[in-house]
Amino acid sequence: MSDNRLSVFKTYKLYVGGKFPRSESGRVYEVTDSKNKWLANAPLSSRKDARDAVVAARKAQGSWAGKTAYLRGQILYRVAEMLEGRGDQFVREVAEAEGLSKSKAAAVVDAAIDRWVWYAGWTDKIAQLVGGGNPVAGPFFNLSSPEPTGVVTVVAPQKSSFLGLVSVIAPVIATGNTAVVIASEDSPLPALSLGEVLATSDLPGGVVNILSGRTAEITPSLAAHQDVNAIDLTGVEDDDVLAKELEIAAADNLKRVLRPQPVDWSADPGTHRLTAFLETKTVWHPTGSLGASGSSY
Repeated sequence: MSDNRLSVFKTYKLYVGGKFPRSESGRVYEVTDSKNKWLANAPLSSRKDARDAVVAARKAQGSWAGKTAYLRGQILYRVAEMLEGRGDQFVREVAEAEGLSKSKAAAVVDAAIDRWVWYAGWTDKIAQLVGGGNPVAGPFFNLSSPEPTGVVTVVAPQKSSFLGLVSVIAPVIATGNTAVVIASEDSPLPALSLGEVLATSDLPGGVVNILSGRTAEITPSLAAHQDVNAIDLTGVEDDDVLAKELEIAAADNLKRVLRPQPVDWSADPGTHRLTAFLETKTVWHPTGSLGASGSSY
């Protein structure tokens, strides 16, 4: 690169409905690293942006849930491939966001990619874990199967800008839900870059929508939104007052709520996030009358 060439600074945008809009408010805010060095301007999302994201998530939800579990797994695996290919970028962004050395940031990025692959592998297995035939006293088949809750608002972890982010998004969409994600307020750049990866993978637009901005400004309208079916409050674990307000707002249309709690993102994630936003559909079907031979179907 020649010495007199001007650098091209990256313009970060929201990711909504498979596209990259600026905030409708036209606002941005400064994002700095752990040493308070300016990194970029991120969009400052408004309540209108949040509503647009819900519309996009709802539009995509039926089609995404209707895909076979195997196909969803293949699409998620493709996302992991894309993350692997852009690993150097995420290492830099995670190092700047979390104040880590390059080697430690690389380990975090590797763990995040592995975590995404792990959840991709669960798409066609979770039904065997939480569904199946139920014994009943009568001539009936009784079968239970999991179904997605619908549109889920995810408040991403504030301090784990990439591993924690992946750990809250992947299980939501792996089970057929769509997501409206509120990125870490202080460290949103890895999340906004993840939107670029999702846009260039096979993931349909609207399945994941990523907003950046002030958590306390965006989340209340999403918690009260009548077309949001569930909310993950992981990212407000350090704000008990806001968490309580969001739980109260979510109760208006009986949203599922995953309450905030301390999480070690490097630990085995288990399956509780996969099952947190699943409903159970149970079907009864008569077995038919016994024949002369005493057999039935």
